[in-house]
Amino acid sequence: MDPLAAAIDQGTSSTRFLVFNTKTAQLISHHQVELKQHFPKEGWVEADPREIMDTVHECLEKTCQKLAQLSVDVSRIKAVGVTNQRETTLVWDKETGEPLYNAIVWLDLRTQSTVERLITKTPSRSKNHLKHKTGLPISTYFSAVKLRWLLDNVEAVQQAVLSKRAMFGTVDSWIIWSLTGGRDGGVHVTDVSNASRTLLFNIHSLDWDPELCSFFDIPMEILPTVRSSSEIYGRMRSGSLAGVPISGCLGDQSAALVGQMCFEEGQAKNTYGTGCFLLRNTGTKPVTSEHGLITTVAYKLGRDKPACYALEGSVAIAGAVIRWLRDNMCIVQSSSEIEQLAAEAGTSYGCYFVPAFSGLYAPYWEPSARGIICGLTQFTNRSHLAFAALEAVCFQTREILDAMNQDCCIPLPVLGVDGGMTGNRLLMQLQADILCIPVVRPSMSETTALGAAMAAGAAEGVEVWSLNPDQLPEVTAERYQPQINTQGRQQGSN
Repeated sequence: MDPLAAAIDQGTSSTRFLVFNTKTAQLISHHQVELKQHFPKEGWVEADPREIMDTVHECLEKTCQKLAQLSVDVSRIKAVGVTNQRETTLVWDKETGEPLYNAIVWLDLRTQSTVERLITKTPSRSKNHLKHKTGLPISTYFSAVKLRWLLDNVEAVQQAVLSKRAMFGTVDSWIIWSLTGGRDGGVHVTDVSNASRTLLFNIHSLDWDPELCSFFDIPMEILPTVRSSSEIYGRMRSGSLAGVPISGCLGDQSAALVGQMCFEEGQAKNTYGTGCFLLRNTGTKPVTSEHGLITTVAYKLGRDKPACYALEGSVAIAGAVIRWLRDNMCIVQSSSEIEQLAAEAGTSYGCYFVPAFSGLYAPYWEPSARGIICGLTQFTNRSHLAFAALEAVCFQTREILDAMNQDCCIPLPVLGVDGGMTGNRLLMQLQADILCIPVVRPSMSETTALGAAMAAGAAEGVEVWSLNPDQLPEVTAERYQPQINTQGRQQGSN
């Protein structure tokens, strides 16, 4: 019987637990629970940390029940990995184990004035003042700005910091701390990929940076210990998997890069989820973008292994625009209807959609931007709007890829894709047409969870999953070839 490795995949809108065969990468079983988002004010996006853990426990136990129904012994699960929505910021009380405020989600815009104040205090009044250390602009997107807001505005957080009871973490830290015992000996850690999204982490020294913490006035004692992405952090304290090591940790986009097996310099993947994230492996040396992209730590697959870096283009709104059409505009009743509706039109008929609901991320980094729909005529109907929404996702990816090709000087020959939206065949064909390169979608689309399970299974002391290139499983894929010429693509994107 082949050993199994599992992954907790905690995303913006759902939590999942997935179990994989470590020899074939086959998905054996999984369970998913929707996670409620809270919108207390315009531009504010929160999640309840207790609900996050409730969904984690539910997914884990329900998956173990499904395995039993399949006559699969849960003792075959030798490791658990964690992958998570990045940047989302939590502070909790280490003595009570209780969160001190809701998690502030990566999309949240409440920190615009905080960002403006921080940029004003830099000598050059530049959002890129910290980029030489962090790879990131000062933006509402990243954790340090959200943490600064919590310290400035939430009395419970202020009091906990003063009494040395506060713990800060991104979602991975909260999950690992909770599962390894919480206030009874829980392990307070994060990995390099998540730490590199905080604006407090030096991507060259691979540690928290005192000068960065001083700039944001963040007390370093509340920060988690930074570890590699593949090592035993602790063990599950309770439940059906008590005693199983938690031995993989990757931010969701890094996990997808690993799950797509983009281990070679120059390989890239684009994940279509709530947002859209294009990462290109740049090897063991960080590449600084001159065209609005960010430099991030992709992964470090072992304590003694080198860190690998990536150039990233981040788009805030991708799948979220489909949810907006469904929930706010009632154009469709379910997200799955969007493909058929757009196909009925076959064109946007000159209608263009810029879904800047949370400002614009790469390559502009303009938090004050807002969405727009233009080119409307008396002829425009909901099918044209649906088509324009899909095109918007593709055009945003095109902008990112153009910037990436300029930074790397070597055009990307093919793009690997994953994420929930990639089941939309019309979207994938549009993407290939607009990029004028092939788009390749693995037949097993759960690459984010797969990456976390691979990191967990490969960890020293577990070693049930080999990451040697000649031992990686063969993955079948669907390939979308461009079907329009370059001139047609240029006309559509101008």
